[in-house]
Amino acid sequence: MEKQDILSLSHQEIVAVCEQLGEKSFRAQQLFEWLWNKKARSFDELTNMSKQFREKLAEAYYFKTVTISNIQKSKDGTQKFVFRLGDGAHIEGVLIPSRERITACISSQVGCGLACEFCATGTMGFTRNLSVGEITDQLFAIEQVAIQELERPVTNVVYMGMGEPLQNYEHVMASIARITDTKGHAMAPSRITVSTAGISKFIKKLADDNFACNLAISLHFPDDERRTKYMPVNKANNLNSLSDALAYYHQKTKKRISIEYALLHGINDSIEDASLLAHFTKRFPVKINIIEYNSFHGSSFKPSKAKKQEAFVSFLQKLNLIVNIRHSKGKDIDAACGQLIKR
Repeated sequence: MEKQDILSLSHQEIVAVCEQLGEKSFRAQQLFEWLWNKKARSFDELTNMSKQFREKLAEAYYFKTVTISNIQKSKDGTQKFVFRLGDGAHIEGVLIPSRERITACISSQVGCGLACEFCATGTMGFTRNLSVGEITDQLFAIEQVAIQELERPVTNVVYMGMGEPLQNYEHVMASIARITDTKGHAMAPSRITVSTAGISKFIKKLADDNFACNLAISLHFPDDERRTKYMPVNKANNLNSLSDALAYYHQKTKKRISIEYALLHGINDSIEDASLLAHFTKRFPVKINIIEYNSFHGSSFKPSKAKKQEAFVSFLQKLNLIVNIRHSKGKDIDAACGQLIKR
């Protein structure tokens, strides 16, 4: 019988496993807390459980996790982590410190199949989805470094690393369940943000599944022609479809939606573009994050000029929209938004 990944098991499945192995019901809670509160990653660490039970677990299960292969440090304090997976693949995550918070940016896939032209990860193509443990353990590894070096835990998690989180829906939602479980990592859902390029059916599913975290939409283009050209995901999820999905999401969750918009020189940074963006947001409350574009090797795109950015933001603010300019960190180590890529 092939071994199973124990980190993929839900709380209910752990209860069933313990029952099958003849253990009392309290063992399931102990095992869950070992895995998700104490972050045990070998059966030898389960010191309050019998050797016989640990051996039975080891016969049937293994830990599908990540190991740190390399860490690069930016002059601004950002750290980029290269994680090695059990099959030899690599992914990247980022530790982003600031005065107010410590943010972990984590990946959901090896590569990405959406092929957005202005994103480094999009040039890799898609290899596979990450497992629950491969997702959560990026956070735990990053937090361990944050505590050791900064003496502060991770306060916020963003699913903005490699991959499209909603194309790995089941594992991403399960990872969030473990991270937020009060008997597990116990992080508040309000401190977690999932970013998507905008897959309408899954946005509606988030609403139906009572998604309690924050949702960010990587919009970047305010009309279908350009969005389809640079973001092929738009072919099956055009702006009308996306708008309907976001209106439905807000109706069900009552939550404000973040709109991510990278300003590209001469492509999407005109006042007309700002007007189209404002029109798109009329059906639901938003916070617009203007992103300074981060180029990468082989990219022909350039960041918008400072005056263009200023005019774009000013136009939106005059319409009483909430607008933040997101200054990218970690550019010097290719750790900024859109720069993560397997090397």
